[in-house]
Amino acid sequence: MNWSTSVLVSNGAPRWLQLAEIFRRAIESGEFPVGATLPTEAEINTQFGVSRTTTRSAMQQLVQEGLIKRRAGIGSVVVDTRVDQPVNQIRGFAEDMRSRGMMPGYQVLGCGMAPASLEATQSLGLPSGDQPFYVERLLKANERLIGHSISWVRPDIFGAKTPPTSEQLAEGSLYEWLRAELGIEIVGGVEYIEASLATRQVCPHLDVTESDPVLVARRVARSRQGLPIEFAIVTYRSDRYRFRVDL
Repeated sequence: MNWSTSVLVSNGAPRWLQLAEIFRRAIESGEFPVGATLPTEAEINTQFGVSRTTTRSAMQQLVQEGLIKRRAGIGSVVVDTRVDQPVNQIRGFAEDMRSRGMMPGYQVLGCGMAPASLEATQSLGLPSGDQPFYVERLLKANERLIGHSISWVRPDIFGAKTPPTSEQLAEGSLYEWLRAELGIEIVGGVEYIEASLATRQVCPHLDVTESDPVLVARRVARSRQGLPIEFAIVTYRSDRYRFRVDL
């Protein structure tokens, strides 16, 4: 159904909420693709017989949902929707994306046994001389760049087992490899999330400019026995990813 053929009902939800739903459906159906401009406030007011206040309330709702941005001199522009990550769950990126009907993807930038940062060493409870397994990857959803991840995995869990290769890490989840090859299941941990600015080091990987806003998550993932298995720092593009709290 085209947005202009929709109607508001007098005995239903507030008119601004109905308007927001009409344009939400239009955006989700592809009637207004990413980069498209929504009708002007005047056009919406005339089409639906509503006030400027009603239309602005509807547009503000879509802004809060991350569907559009209001741009001076241009209007309401449809933007890339962001992936929601529940903050009360720790699970692999691949599992998270598949649960949303999206195809996870990786680009491996490096992996192997390597010296760890002091933060990683302390988070994993390792002696200072230990060299954990290091993985650096770009994270993608439906081939769209989402974030940049650096992980350190404690070395004593591998035993005689060879750590995953870059080819294996490019094709699948690290957590799934740990479960399938070592019998280690990640079931909990702790994660700290903060707003930050893109650094010079991460800018080329995320295709952003220095000081652009990003979300940074620092995570310690633990096994069912409570052993810290992985320390990770994941930097997300804030225009494509957000965290959700279920209350």
